[in-house]
Amino acid sequence: MTLWILMALMCLGAMLFVAIPLYREKQGFSSSLVAVVVFIAALSAGLYAYNGNPNVPSGGGSEDVMGMNDAIESLAARLAQDPDDVKGWQMLGRSYLSMQQFAEAVDAFERVVELEGSNNPQSLVSLGEAILSRDNTPIAGRAAALFESALALDPNNPQALFYTGIAASNSGNNELAAERWERLAGLNPPEEIRGILQQKIAEWRGLPAESVVPGSSAAVAATPEPAAAPPGTIISINMALADEAAAAISGDPGIFVIARDPNAPAPPIAVLRTRASDLPTTVHLSDSNSMVAGRSLSAFAEFEVLVRVSASGQPMAQPGDWFGSAIAKPSDSASVDIVINQQVP
Repeated sequence: MTLWILMALMCLGAMLFVAIPLYREKQGFSSSLVAVVVFIAALSAGLYAYNGNPNVPSGGGSEDVMGMNDAIESLAARLAQDPDDVKGWQMLGRSYLSMQQFAEAVDAFERVVELEGSNNPQSLVSLGEAILSRDNTPIAGRAAALFESALALDPNNPQALFYTGIAASNSGNNELAAERWERLAGLNPPEEIRGILQQKIAEWRGLPAESVVPGSSAAVAATPEPAAAPPGTIISINMALADEAAAAISGDPGIFVIARDPNAPAPPIAVLRTRASDLPTTVHLSDSNSMVAGRSLSAFAEFEVLVRVSASGQPMAQPGDWFGSAIAKPSDSASVDIVINQQVP
């Protein structure tokens, strides 16, 4: 049975479980894992465009995609002239991932790792994730080696702990899998993710979930403190589906969270992705989600946040998609509440 492994992972001291689904795992994980999303800063950027005014979500889709492609081509052309621009290659890799051009993303992150001399654990993780997305295979081979190398450089790298835990379980080493995820749980994930970790750790150790208590060698805290917004967060978005939207949506479609300037909506300022199965949930936008160099989210005193359920999985709005939006003013409030209760005609 093919299941989406959608795990939310935080960069300690930088990002705390932000949002993007990434990898189909064909091994024996329970269906409860479908409720979790992999959100990391390195994968949340991308050139997803969205045009039209805040009340007309369906306009300009094809032109937006052309604009995205033009932006990516422009960045690639600039890097051909300046091939040692590490940050440029990182942005290109994230953009390719967001556009699901996985082979190109692998090439971009290969260049990043080469320029950094394989000494940046986050870049190693990004390359490993791009390889998994391209190949759609269990965690093994080159990808597994990259995650282990990242963990050797940074023993508390949350993504590396997550993936090496899965790899250990797939190879039958449940003891190592539990150890890796115990360390991951010690990084103070959100409560809903902590519960998933607790369940799997207990399963791997052959214990009832309620027996995994704080302070033990198999510890995942049962009563966690409320998760704070990660450092660098500019706005937190509390998202939920209205009853009519929940009744109309089938399957587990993707959700685009888009910050944009209402006066110039394309390209968006920042983008991340999650899935409908995670709602209600809170996601966090920071400058790491910004899409275009020199156009940071923190530079805007006010912007629109649009949350759209994409039945097609495509970045542009389609008839029948459900959405909600709100104007965010970070200086007035650190969060906005958005109910997805409108439908694209």
